[in-house]
Amino acid sequence: MRLAFTIQKYNPEIDQHPHEEIYHLDVSPGLTILDALIRLKNEADGRLTFRYSCRSAICGSCAMEINGSEKLACRTSVRKEWERHGEIAVAPLKNLAVIKDLAVDMRSFWQKNRTIVPWLLSREGARLGAPGEGGWNDHGPVARERELLTPDPVAFHNVDACIQCGACVAACTSHEADRHFLGPAALAKAYRFVADTRESEDARSARLAALQEPAGIWDCTRCNFCVQVCPKDVQPMEAIIRLRRAAIERGLTKTGGARHVIGFRDLIAKYGRLNEALMPLKVIGVNFRHFLNVLPLGLRMLVKGKVPSPLHPGIQGVERVRAILERSGPRRDVSHLRPKVAGDTDG
Repeated sequence: MRLAFTIQKYNPEIDQHPHEEIYHLDVSPGLTILDALIRLKNEADGRLTFRYSCRSAICGSCAMEINGSEKLACRTSVRKEWERHGEIAVAPLKNLAVIKDLAVDMRSFWQKNRTIVPWLLSREGARLGAPGEGGWNDHGPVARERELLTPDPVAFHNVDACIQCGACVAACTSHEADRHFLGPAALAKAYRFVADTRESEDARSARLAALQEPAGIWDCTRCNFCVQVCPKDVQPMEAIIRLRRAAIERGLTKTGGARHVIGFRDLIAKYGRLNEALMPLKVIGVNFRHFLNVLPLGLRMLVKGKVPSPLHPGIQGVERVRAILERSGPRRDVSHLRPKVAGDTDG
């Protein structure tokens, strides 16, 4: 069967803008997109540029956009793509500068991975490296301590399976809007160290505090695209959510995102439903300037009947909602929201 391949081409040295070129190739069953690209380079266009290495979905080098979705070319079937989409369109990863054709510049990606300090910090605050490096040695009590402290891999929730292919960053809507956003891959890696029992508590708290800054964990919009495109089921968005929970548990609650989570939970516990009139106040806190900024929006919503009364009573059976929240874990105690009854005592 002879198929058409539409490939985005771009050479910054001679092209002003990216453009598409169509190639035709006789394909056989079992052919992957990477196999097809290699054949096209050998048989049709020796200038065609792309990146690959292991051809076994291990190195992540061949990540690219295939029919509008970020995938590894080495594990993507030509036949299945054609049957599903009726075409084969290949382009470089989005959100990363193009070096040439399908090869992108990964330097910004690696820099964000370095930003989250991608190594363990010991209980004494020293870096934990390979045996014989950064405080480790191959024998004696230090090596024995490392063996005893080795965490259960289940605790990482598979984030250590990341192959750094960049597919999640290319699919990330937050990164598209703000290139300073650390991105799903870097934040998932940050969780890998937060979850590691060999990390000191001080270092863990310092990591979480640093991630509260703009472009950190609270800038994720939870679009779930990173989860959909990850070839190794790392689920970066879920790792970001766990980082948020860990931050709140450690009292890092000054950001708008943290106040939103806590305020949402408190309102549900108090009323059994979300009160949209009070929710903005929970996020803003005592910041009078921010209150003035949202006041016009609140008034417009009030006029259109979109704001319930702040004095609206709780739903029937709200006590059951509070019981569920209390049993869900120690992250946020809601017992203080129960109405007082005769015979209750504090403490």
